[in-house]
Amino acid sequence: MENFKRVLRNMMIGATLVAALTSTAQAISSNEAFVAEVSETSIPMGHAQFCKSHPIECKQNAKLVSYETLTQGKWQKLLDVNAKFNAEIQPINDIDLYQTVEFWTYPKGFGDCEDYVLAKRKALIQAGWAPSTLLVTVVKQKSGEGHAVLTVRTDRGDLILDNQNGLIKVWSETPYSYIKRQSQVHAGRWMELADNRSIVLASN
Repeated sequence: MENFKRVLRNMMIGATLVAALTSTAQAISSNEAFVAEVSETSIPMGHAQFCKSHPIECKQNAKLVSYETLTQGKWQKLLDVNAKFNAEIQPINDIDLYQTVEFWTYPKGFGDCEDYVLAKRKALIQAGWAPSTLLVTVVKQKSGEGHAVLTVRTDRGDLILDNQNGLIKVWSETPYSYIKRQSQVHAGRWMELADNRSIVLASN
């Protein structure tokens, strides 16, 4: 029975990978697999404060890796990391937890969207992923509220890890407006994004 379950699980993982890569390939064909950067912009206040207490994590990347090659093993790692922290961290806003509007930190069981992102980024770096391919990203929800997600740059496109959605999608298939994200060159600098999708966000 356990062998059957393992085989079934592997089949499901394989099917998920194929579906994801097919979807991403379609995005690539329409030039929407990767978010376009405009120019350097201001660092979010919460990240600026985070950098003061974690300066080693906000420096120029020693090695610039443009993207990770998305193998089935790496895809599974993304699924595992995303699911792990989405399940382990209980969502709570900074006002209730820290009595301040914005406070980015590594969560200890509780946190808001930025904390999920920092935890996932750290876990992937520890697993051997290049820091320059793991970018904290600020987006705007349909409600107009700000939100943070983790952009993972791969040869298949910019994939998004999100605490509000267990599915990992190409950025262009998410319901957000993309504002800015960390620079690939320097983890303490940020780049403005050009969200020029032909996809209508309201349809997602």
